[in-house]
Amino acid sequence: MVREKDVCWEYAEKLDGNKVRCKFCQRVLNGGISRLKHHLSRFPSKGVNPCSKVRDDVTDRVRGIIASKEEVKETSSAKKQKIAEVKSPSNLSASKALVSLDAASPVMKIFPTGHPMTPSSTNNQEIAERSIALFFFENKLDFSVARSSSYQLMIDAIAKCGPGFTGPSAETLKTIWLERMKSEVGLQTKDVEKEWATTGCTILADTWTDYKSKAIINFLVSSPSRTFFHKSVDASAYFKNTKWLADLFDSVIQEFGPENVVQIIMDSSVNYTVIANHIVQSYGTIFVSPCASQCLNLILEEFSKVDWISRCILQAQTISKLIYNNASLLDLTKKYTGGQELIRTGITKSVSTFLSLQSMLKLRTRLKNMFHSHEYASNTSYANKPQSLSCITIAEDGDFWRTVEECVAISEPFLKVLREISEGKPTVGSIYELMTRAKESIRTYYIMDENKCKKFLDIVDKKWRDQLHSPLHAAAAFLNPSIQYNPEIKFISSIKEDFFNVLEKLLPVPDMRRDITNQIYTFTKAHGMFGCSLAKEARNTVAPCKF
Repeated sequence: MVREKDVCWEYAEKLDGNKVRCKFCQRVLNGGISRLKHHLSRFPSKGVNPCSKVRDDVTDRVRGIIASKEEVKETSSAKKQKIAEVKSPSNLSASKALVSLDAASPVMKIFPTGHPMTPSSTNNQEIAERSIALFFFENKLDFSVARSSSYQLMIDAIAKCGPGFTGPSAETLKTIWLERMKSEVGLQTKDVEKEWATTGCTILADTWTDYKSKAIINFLVSSPSRTFFHKSVDASAYFKNTKWLADLFDSVIQEFGPENVVQIIMDSSVNYTVIANHIVQSYGTIFVSPCASQCLNLILEEFSKVDWISRCILQAQTISKLIYNNASLLDLTKKYTGGQELIRTGITKSVSTFLSLQSMLKLRTRLKNMFHSHEYASNTSYANKPQSLSCITIAEDGDFWRTVEECVAISEPFLKVLREISEGKPTVGSIYELMTRAKESIRTYYIMDENKCKKFLDIVDKKWRDQLHSPLHAAAAFLNPSIQYNPEIKFISSIKEDFFNVLEKLLPVPDMRRDITNQIYTFTKAHGMFGCSLAKEARNTVAPCKF
């Protein structure tokens, strides 16, 4: 049970005996979590093949863990030696050094606070950045933490306090400040709840499972102001029980009030069709939509199954596997690519595949130069292998690179849509347009190849029609000024019916619909305030949700 607490278990699945399966490349390793760490670190050590699919941030983290443990071992050995020395009455000064050594972390022992390795000319900016970097390294923090909006706010607030500021203790953080922040979030939630009567809200159901097959459903609530986490429910014992799941969604809807809920978004991990039908039949004014990111991933996954794309992917993986399975070859490749990676990771396997093809295409010339270099040819650890000859043949194959270009051309429009909807901005009013533009890119690219054009548009239309498209997308697009008043947009008339169907569902009272209908005429004709200079200037610069 102690071993289960190792942080690296999140990257592996525990199998029978002393075996583990890497979650990145699915390789089964003998020797437990220790072997996995060397596998993920990509160090050519202990006879473990380096992982070819692990993310860079994970590799950096695991290398830090390995380095820290080795440092602790060295410290333990040194500590025993010093204790023996301290036992001698003539060496009392050593005990003081021992106390100081014990108090420091492994990182601080390498880079002590006195900055002996830092030049005296180093300015305050560099000293501050160095201290922050040490804090990240010592605590094994994910580097993406630095992208958090609260990261710079924290630094600015500390800077205003001036020299001598003392940060809150661990005890203060987990008691006083935790309670304060919970109270603040509670108050903010109450403020947002007041706007639901006007704007409505969306319930987000995000499902995930861990390596022990434990199923958790996280419920969040989103409205124009912000998105809040609501609660987590352990559904492990009832995940296939549709009656239990239907009751669970009913209870969540009641907590927010059915009159306030406009939409529920869920992924296909739950029994989507059954739950969606239950909600639609039980609540006349609530829409159910699938997760847009998941649907786009399914589109890309279907793309990757097309015969010639699948062959291209396998050829590209032949190159990447040779490179990432040999540490010295990986170093040589990074020398030629300027440190840029061939493999790029996304939220799913299909996204990662197409991102990696983009990267490989971008680095095509550098990759060829590396394969033809004297440094490559002179290293017998990989140059004479059969896989090496295959990779050189692939890299010199013009048809392969033309196929890679084609793969990138048809996948990039949908990766762009995925990026747009994953940035956290309200996109319900733009999904329809984004998908329409992505389909137009396919038509433009295959203007001379009707068969290929139809094949890919059929894939997109099936996923879009059967899973992603919702009348709310069409209604929101209809009300988006940047779409409504754009003369190049050709689909306005086709979404008008969806818009009025949404109005009929959300506004069952005829008098309310009559007032809205009159306002819609003014909006579509750009009369009144919709036609003033200020409104015209804001059409393409201000998101509709800002008004």
